[in-house]
Amino acid sequence: MPAAAPDTLALHADGLGMRFGRRLLFRGLSFTVRPGVPLAVVGPNGSGKSTLLKILAGVMAPEAGAVRLVEGGREVPAGERPRRVGFVAPYLQLYEPLTACENLAFLARARRLPLATVTAALDAVGLGDRADDAVSTFSTGMRQRLRVAAARLHDPPLLLLDEPSATLDEAGRALVRTLLDPSKLVVLATNDPAEAAWCAERLEL
Repeated sequence: MPAAAPDTLALHADGLGMRFGRRLLFRGLSFTVRPGVPLAVVGPNGSGKSTLLKILAGVMAPEAGAVRLVEGGREVPAGERPRRVGFVAPYLQLYEPLTACENLAFLARARRLPLATVTAALDAVGLGDRADDAVSTFSTGMRQRLRVAAARLHDPPLLLLDEPSATLDEAGRALVRTLLDPSKLVVLATNDPAEAAWCAERLEL
C-alpha cells in the first residue's frame, strides 16, 4: 500500500489527562482534527470542555499527554501555538473603556498586522457602524460579535469556539457558522444540540 500523505494541517491530541485536586476531568483522551471536519466537544457543565479548549490553545498545560499542531507540514513549537489560534468565548475579557476599533487595533499591533484588517474585521461582524463606540456601551451580543472579530483578525489556522453563540441572535448565530471554514481546524465546545450538529465529529466528555 502507498504511504499515507503527511499532514499539512492537523491538530493531534495524544493521551490527554487533566484533574483539579482529586477531581478527574478526563484521561487518555486522543483525537485528531483536520480541515473541513469540525469537532464538537459536548458534556455536562463542569465536565472539562473549556479546560480542554485552553489546553488545545496552549495556554494551559495538561497533567498528562501532549498536543501537536501541524501547519505547512511541520509541527508548530508549543510556545508558538497560541499565536496560531483564534479563540471565541463569552468569558474572554474586552477593554471596555476603549472603542471596538481600539480593541482590535491593539491586537493588530501586537500581531504586526496592518490596521486595515481592523476595519474589515468589524465590517464582517456587523459592527462597522459602531467602530468608534466604547465597548462599555455594547450589548452582550455585540461584545460576542467583537470577540468573533478578534478571533478572525489574524486569519489563524485553528479556531477554538467555546459556547460561541451565547447571547447571540439568529443573525449572530449565522455569523458564527461562517467560522466553520473548511480550510480551518475547528473545535467547538457546546451544550447546544443545534451547535453540535454543525460539526462533522463529536467528542463527549
